[in-house]
Amino acid sequence: MAEAPALPVWCTEVDLAPGRPALPPAPAGARSVRVLVRLDGNPLGYVTTPAQPGPDDAAVLAGLPAGARDRVRARRAGAPASDALADVGTGTRVSVVVCTRNRPEVLARCLQHLGRLTYPDLEVLVVDNAPADDATRDVVAAAAAGDPRVRYARQEVPGLSHARNRGLELATGEVVAYTDDDVRVDPWWVHGLVRGFTRRPDVACVAGLTVAAALDTEVEAYFDARVSWSTLREPRVYDLATGSAGGAMYPYAAGVFGTGANVAFRRADLVRRGGFDVFLGAGTATRGGEDLDAFVQTIVHGGAVAVEPSAVVWHHHRSTPGELAEQMYGYGTGLTAFYTKLLLERRTRAGVLRAVPAGLARLAGTVAGVRRRDRAGAGTGTGTPGPGAGLVRRELTGMLAGPGLYLRARTARG
Repeated sequence: MAEAPALPVWCTEVDLAPGRPALPPAPAGARSVRVLVRLDGNPLGYVTTPAQPGPDDAAVLAGLPAGARDRVRARRAGAPASDALADVGTGTRVSVVVCTRNRPEVLARCLQHLGRLTYPDLEVLVVDNAPADDATRDVVAAAAAGDPRVRYARQEVPGLSHARNRGLELATGEVVAYTDDDVRVDPWWVHGLVRGFTRRPDVACVAGLTVAAALDTEVEAYFDARVSWSTLREPRVYDLATGSAGGAMYPYAAGVFGTGANVAFRRADLVRRGGFDVFLGAGTATRGGEDLDAFVQTIVHGGAVAVEPSAVVWHHHRSTPGELAEQMYGYGTGLTAFYTKLLLERRTRAGVLRAVPAGLARLAGTVAGVRRRDRAGAGTGTGTPGPGAGLVRRELTGMLAGPGLYLRARTARG
């Protein structure tokens, strides 16, 4: 197992195409640097180095796989850009939906980065979910004064799925992209999402690459190691024909596609399927699972999901043990609530039951891996046991509660 970088880790990026800016020096206090390396906007890999003396061009290039190094050298020798993000067609109108609740300061930072999106045919729709006051409306009004692409909407019924569905209802784009208020989008993010829809005519959903914005604490490092969002993969399209090539639990494995913080749908397809399940997601008793369900419903209804790593956003993980414990509990409740829904549906019941043995084996492997990381002090750089065991217990507690929460939510709705 590779040694974990010493914390805190400065997370940054560099594009190695000719004429692009070089990496600045690491900030004071950073002990390691993790660089997302790109070429003409396309991610090539991660390179991690000590913060001092810091990564230079040669070190970054040397840290890439051989094939990626060859691509960079050919480009610098005069080869034309291959599949550059700047060359993606822009004839599709896109609606970006950001759902938020009582976090105006966080939203203000998010809107600053959304304002730098380079895609031309675009609107940004902020859905204010059951707000306590007008602070979010004021933040959106200030942003809209300088950017006419920004619009405000209010959704009185609490719950992320209700808010997502409100955005879907009001969107004017052929494609509806969703991100979170604690995310920093790359200026070329929408170009990457649109590229995903061009991979095949039947692509109805595109999931991008969600990269850690900071790894300052062992809590952030633990979370980053647990999720698959930031794992860099080649572009791929998944559908019903993928079958076991997608893994023993396909298409029901959590995280095989991506996360709701970086996803887009063809609006007509999502509307036809009824949008997001309002019994799942943050702000409800089940706390999560609505994005997993949306991915799976796309597949089982005959659509395709494209994983598109060039659609990059940077995610701020929970940084304190208490915050992450609550998030992991919600991941647990959302996961088993999502599986409960699939077991109740005739279309998916048999497939989920077939996947149960593989799912249990995967869960056991996850628990064992966390224990190994804890014993090794992985992520801390100090050898001190990590936070994983307690967080796994909290997540397992949520898993036990999830089915009952989903059933009660459906029953209460009648």
